[in-house]
Amino acid sequence: MLEETVKKILQARVYEAARETPISPAPFLSRRLNNTILIKREDLQPVYSFKIRGAYNKMAQLSDEQKAKGVIAASAGNHAQGLAMAAKQMGVKAVIVMPRITPDIKVQAVRARGAKVVLKGDAFGEALAHARELIDEHGYTYIPPFDDNDVIAGQGTVGMEILRQHSGPLDAVFVPVGGGGLLAGVVAYIKYLRPEIKVYGVEAEDAACLKAALEAGERVTLDQVGVFAEGVAVAQIGEAPFEILRHWVDGVITVTTDEMCAAVKDIFEDTRAVAETSGALSLAGLKKYIQQQNAEGETLLCINSGANTNFDRLQHIAERTELGEQREAILAVTIPERPGSFKKFCKTIGKRMVTEFNYRYADPDHAHIFVGVQVKPGGEDRQAVIDKLREAGYPVEDLTDNELAKLHIRHLGGGRPKEHFSEEVYRFEFPERPGALMNFLTHLPGDWNISLFHYRNHGAAYGRVLVGMQIPNGARAHVEEHFERIGYRYWKESDNPAYRLFMA
Repeated sequence: MLEETVKKILQARVYEAARETPISPAPFLSRRLNNTILIKREDLQPVYSFKIRGAYNKMAQLSDEQKAKGVIAASAGNHAQGLAMAAKQMGVKAVIVMPRITPDIKVQAVRARGAKVVLKGDAFGEALAHARELIDEHGYTYIPPFDDNDVIAGQGTVGMEILRQHSGPLDAVFVPVGGGGLLAGVVAYIKYLRPEIKVYGVEAEDAACLKAALEAGERVTLDQVGVFAEGVAVAQIGEAPFEILRHWVDGVITVTTDEMCAAVKDIFEDTRAVAETSGALSLAGLKKYIQQQNAEGETLLCINSGANTNFDRLQHIAERTELGEQREAILAVTIPERPGSFKKFCKTIGKRMVTEFNYRYADPDHAHIFVGVQVKPGGEDRQAVIDKLREAGYPVEDLTDNELAKLHIRHLGGGRPKEHFSEEVYRFEFPERPGALMNFLTHLPGDWNISLFHYRNHGAAYGRVLVGMQIPNGARAHVEEHFERIGYRYWKESDNPAYRLFMA
């Protein structure tokens, strides 16, 4: 199996459109982590992503008759741009079906490369279904983003370049995983030529389709997929990639949103490149590997797979970076509501930077403060701060890993109703398109009252929304039936300590 894939990689036609990207050292990160860290720079491709390799190689295998009829894909991300550029270079008509929630910057980028864009549906599945309808109608050839041997061979040229450019010691390579095309190609080439090198896939914790497949021994479909790292938001690993990965990948590492954000910052500090979150995914996995294995003195390489990020997202990424590096603790602390309490609290904290402080008067006896404190990485220092505060008599709730606190409460802290009433609180992901809010409200019964609403645009395809609702007692048992009909992802937060302390 490996030999056949390697032959296809060696024969892949990619360099008519793609370029051989360099490997950049990461000196600051290497010193900090006591290992030699290298970054393969696929963000330097003409479309700022590795996807041009697989798309072009697949198109190069098409017959003249297929090229004459044109090609099509359903994609909201880097595959769309790679295929658009490949088709333009070959003089082939390309149609890209994108969900209506696709950020405008990506739509315009595809159009600028000469492809026709069709906006259809609110999710990838609807876009894919429409693409298949157009294939039946016009005879287009579908160019898949990852589940195809020619696409895998095109992406595998990344692995070929790694071994050619770095002939010295190399302990492990870390590769981002969405549908698995890039990882399968890199694994096949490296394991065939240098099997002693470990190759790890890295997935977002809320989109870990390869990890689920390896644990089950077969491909499975995730019930829900997180969308923060849009480039790897895939519910099921590709069939062709899995046939390789199930035998040859050395393991899968999963990382959090905060760890990805921290890796975006790390890449910027060493290379001045602004990676997309899925582009920084493999570095986040590399760092976690070092932490878990207590690795020192090793040579480790990760792939910056892309730099197609919206500028609007950078503020949110920056907010989460310190948490991802475990350099900030987010705490809810109860202090006495009297003059001098804040000064005494800061004295207890000691010579630490207070990164955030949210407070509003709500009770004559006690004040609940939302505070960020700078700590050392690793977790031990955060616990030391918490222990010190508790020893001083302060009730403390650690919110550092609480999504509700990080997405909403830190921007809402202090607002409380003047009188007690009962409400249910849910967190949602709304598609970023006109009519999404009206669709939500239309599906709610007329006797429900919205008592809390918070939304922030993060420059992504989905907005994060916090909603409080006053619901008649008789309807409470059926609340989530209404949400299921709406079709938006949701989480119940009524018992979340961040909500109870600062909003209830």
